[in-house]
Amino acid sequence: MKQWKKVAERNRRRMQRVRKKIRGSADCPRLSVFRSNRFIYAQLIDDEQGRTLAACSSLALARTGKLGRPKTADRAAAKAVGVALAADALGKGLSRVRFDRGPYRFHGRVKALAEGVVEGGLKLKWNERRSRAEVGNEV
Repeated sequence: MKQWKKVAERNRRRMQRVRKKIRGSADCPRLSVFRSNRFIYAQLIDDEQGRTLAACSSLALARTGKLGRPKTADRAAAKAVGVALAADALGKGLSRVRFDRGPYRFHGRVKALAEGVVEGGLKLKWNERRSRAEVGNEV
């Protein structure tokens, strides 16, 4: 198997592993992240109705001039996307989101986007699954 096919398969498996644990709803949507070499994209998704509630990208911020810098693929641009998405979500009455990193590791631009969302005023809700020890202690 070619090396790029192995990498693509590994990324697909990682994405499925992350997404099977996270479901978005109208009051707590899923914050999905897509990262390319030039831009970063984020959107809030209601999985129950299959609708995108809000979306933002470094491409859109660069076109409108709100990014304020020529680079669209660095940590500062990702943080600006997070802040803009949080402002849009707060305007629509959303206060918390579930973070879906997809096949990407939580560092660099993905982490900067999450920090921007928190800085913008949204609460990140991580995976709600509890360990067996925590469930056993409740009895």
